[in-house]
Amino acid sequence: MLLSLQGTHQTTPPAILALADGTVFIGNSIGAAGSTVGEVVFNTAMTGYQEILTDPSYCQQIVTLTYPHIGNYGINAEDVEAEKIHAAGLIIKDLPLLASNFRLSMTLSDYLVKEKTVAIAGIDTRQLTRRLRTKGAQNGCIMALGQGEAVTQAAIDKAIAAAKGAPSMAGLDLAKVVSVKQTYEWTQTEWKLGSGYGVQITPKFHVVAFDFGVKKNILRMLAERGARVTVVPAQTPAADVLKLKPDGIFLSNGPGDPEPCDYAVVAVRELMETGIPTFGICLGHQIMALACGAKTFKMKFGHHGANHPVKDLDNGRVSITSQNHGFAVDDKTLPANLRPTHVSLFDGTLQGLARTDKPAFCFQGHPEASPGPHDISYLFDRFTALMEKHTNA
Repeated sequence: MLLSLQGTHQTTPPAILALADGTVFIGNSIGAAGSTVGEVVFNTAMTGYQEILTDPSYCQQIVTLTYPHIGNYGINAEDVEAEKIHAAGLIIKDLPLLASNFRLSMTLSDYLVKEKTVAIAGIDTRQLTRRLRTKGAQNGCIMALGQGEAVTQAAIDKAIAAAKGAPSMAGLDLAKVVSVKQTYEWTQTEWKLGSGYGVQITPKFHVVAFDFGVKKNILRMLAERGARVTVVPAQTPAADVLKLKPDGIFLSNGPGDPEPCDYAVVAVRELMETGIPTFGICLGHQIMALACGAKTFKMKFGHHGANHPVKDLDNGRVSITSQNHGFAVDDKTLPANLRPTHVSLFDGTLQGLARTDKPAFCFQGHPEASPGPHDISYLFDRFTALMEKHTNA
């Protein structure tokens, strides 16, 4: 049963969604009371709302989920990608009154309240998505009123002003905001039905992973393939990484504009020149490209979802992939030693790159996506093969 069919909009607190262009939606609050601002983006995934909310790449973004019914399998303690919700807010159409799953520990609404995350339901997410596709991603504000409060013109005006006053995503260095502050070791492997997560006790390689906003499942997939993983802060210099004697270097996903991450660009440029195998995902892909001399640009509304077709230019294989990025590498700026390996079949933008003179490659989407799809997880095997070749050379 859905909230919209129960008439519960009259008994739950109201909420306002205001966009910077003045567009206003009125719905009901399903999370914490208060207000939040951020760049409003839409995600087309049908499942995985818990992984989306906890993805650090969504820092300072308000996520609109286009699938109409969100929350039907609740929340569990195992499927988080970080220790907290990183999304600035959540927008959905309908929240089911009942949630059912054998791993369920709480409802989505209870989780949002616990994490102090503002969220709105009961609006036409199709209309909102069409506006974002037409005009592009823009800043917005969700204002969740308290019990007994009514929507007034003054509240609407305040929400619009807050949306207009939010900072632009372009130029924001958020990697150092979400990054870990201290180096740590990771040994947890992938989840399996009946046994849960495992532990890597016989590692064959040592991978140093830059945390620009890393998702836990990335680290699990590295550990699953025989890696002892050392996670380092985003601003770690190349010299400190080399002291750890890595067999491979990983550049993680993360939020914000890649261009202000000059500290990472410098470090990655130096590390690639050593010939140590390097693998980048999402923001790590963009930082690797910048380190090679390419340029990036802000996309109109970005790629966010779990149904994006990507073509492997080396073999013609098409994979359905998970995506979450608002910036892309400009294919017209690639240097001679950087070749395209994957392209999006939605809009032709670059999805993968490889150095022609060093064992380094990167991918724009999320091959580690949990809950999926997993079509392009073979890139982790490619990274492992590069490390095997490097250590046996």
